[in-house]
Amino acid sequence: MTAKPLYVAGLDAGGRHTRCVIGLVEEGRLRYLGHGEVESAGWSRDRLSDPSALTLCIGAAVREAEKKAGVSVEGMVVGVGGAGVEGFDNSGAYEFNHPRQVSREHMSFALDRAANVRLDEDRCLLQICPQDFTVDGRAGCQNPAGATCKRLEANVHVITAWKHEHTMLVNAVHQAHYAVEETAYEPLAAAYAAILAEDRTRGVALVDIGCDSTDIVVYEGESLVLARSLPVSADHFTRDVAWVLKVSYEDAEKIKREYGCAILGLTADNSLIEVPSPEGRAPREAPRRVLNEVLEARAEELFQFLKEALAAVAMEQNLLEGVVLTGGGSLLVGMCDMAERVLNVPARLGLAIGMENWPDEANNAAWTAAAGLCMYSARLKLKREWKRKAPGLIGLVLR
Repeated sequence: MTAKPLYVAGLDAGGRHTRCVIGLVEEGRLRYLGHGEVESAGWSRDRLSDPSALTLCIGAAVREAEKKAGVSVEGMVVGVGGAGVEGFDNSGAYEFNHPRQVSREHMSFALDRAANVRLDEDRCLLQICPQDFTVDGRAGCQNPAGATCKRLEANVHVITAWKHEHTMLVNAVHQAHYAVEETAYEPLAAAYAAILAEDRTRGVALVDIGCDSTDIVVYEGESLVLARSLPVSADHFTRDVAWVLKVSYEDAEKIKREYGCAILGLTADNSLIEVPSPEGRAPREAPRRVLNEVLEARAEELFQFLKEALAAVAMEQNLLEGVVLTGGGSLLVGMCDMAERVLNVPARLGLAIGMENWPDEANNAAWTAAAGLCMYSARLKLKREWKRKAPGLIGLVLR
C-alpha cells in the first residue's frame, strides 16, 4: 500500500506580511512545494486588534501557497512573537533514595518536573527548551543516561506568552478553517532553519527584526540561554524617516527600502534623493546623508539593546559564531555592518537551509521564520521516529 503523502505547513502571521510555506516530507527529507504571501491586517503596534481581518489574511496566504503547491493542508505550525513573549530558566529534580543508574525515563521525569511551572493568570506556556542536566551537583551534562547518581536535576528555558493574545491568534487560524498543530516562538523556528547545530554549540544569537517587534534567541552549547523581545523594531526606523522627512508612513517605507542604509559611508551619502510632497506641491529633494543618519542612529540603538541583553546572560564575549539577522527589518543595507560595529562579533543574514527546491524568490531573510515553522511542522509529524532514533535531549522532548 502506498504511504499517504506527509504534507507540512508553517504560518508566519507578521505585522506587515502574512506568509505561509507548504512542504512534503519524503524519505526523511523535506521538499518545498509552495508559498504564499499577503499584506497583513488586524495588527496594531504588536497587538492583535482585529482577529477577523487577520483571519482573511491567513486564508488568502494559505490558499496562495496551496495553489502553488497543488495540494491542500489541514493544519500548520503557527509562529508567535512580540513583546508579550518572555523566557526564563527553571529546573526540576529527581531525588533517588540511593545511587541509581540514570535511565531515559528518569531524565524525562526530571524534565517534566522542570516544565511544571506556575504561571500568572494572563500567561500561557509556549515552549519548553531543555538545556542540560546536573548530576549530583555536577552541571553541564547533556546526556546523563547510564551515569550513577542520587540526584538528577534537569535545567530548561521556559518560554511563555500572553494568554489572551495567543488565544486570539489561534482562533484566527481556526476561523480560517485550518488546524493549529502547535505554536512556536518565531526566532526559535528561524534559528532551526538558518543555524546549524554545530554553530549553536559555539555560541550564536539570532535576531528576528520584524515590523512590530524584534525577537531574539541566544544559544550557548546546545542550550537556549535567552529568549526575549527588544524595544526597537523595523517600524521605528520607518517612523523616524517619516518624521524627519515629513512624508507619509508608506512613502517613508519606500524611501527607506530604496535609498536607506544603516551605517554612513556604505552609500553615496552626498547625493540627493527625491522626497514625495503632499498633493499640489512640487517634489522635494533631500540629502541622502540625512536619511542615513536617522537610520544609523536607530540601528545603533537596536544593537545596543541587544548588547545589554547579551551582557545580562554573560554572553557578550561568547558568541563565537556571532549574530544571525532575519526578518524583513534585517534587509536594510548595512544592518550586518552595524551589528559587527556595536557587538564586535561576525554578523550575517540568516537564510533558510535544509529544504529541497527552496525557491530563489523566497531566498531572503524575510522568509526564514516561515520556512523554519514549516520545518518545525515536519519535525512534529516525525516525532515518534525522532524520539526513537535521536540521542540526547532532542530524543527526549520535541521542543
